[in-house]
Amino acid sequence: MQRVSGLLSWTLNRVLWLSGLSEPGAARQLRIMEEKALEVYDLIRTIRDPEKPSTLEELEVVSESCVEVQEINEEEYLVIIRFTPTVPHCSLATLIVGNLHF
Repeated sequence: MQRVSGLLSWTLNRVLWLSGLSEPGAARQLRIMEEKALEVYDLIRTIRDPEKPSTLEELEVVSESCVEVQEINEEEYLVIIRFTPTVPHCSLATLIVGNLHF
């Protein structure tokens, strides 16, 4: 009976954790930041290169792993986007970075 009770308790805790209802604070915060990073990625991946008929995602300039979000406070976030220029030593890289506004 003790084994069944232990298994039931473990299963219930696992279900609650997977549903996010009993998720520890740090794990929940990490999951929220990952979700926000995916939201940003969804916004930037379809931007078209003005010189080519392709999106930044198709050109492999950005990927899901290149976006990171950090919470500054309750209403502000730091968004870090790492990108790979299509041409090494791209002279317009600083211009691209300076014009990303959300």
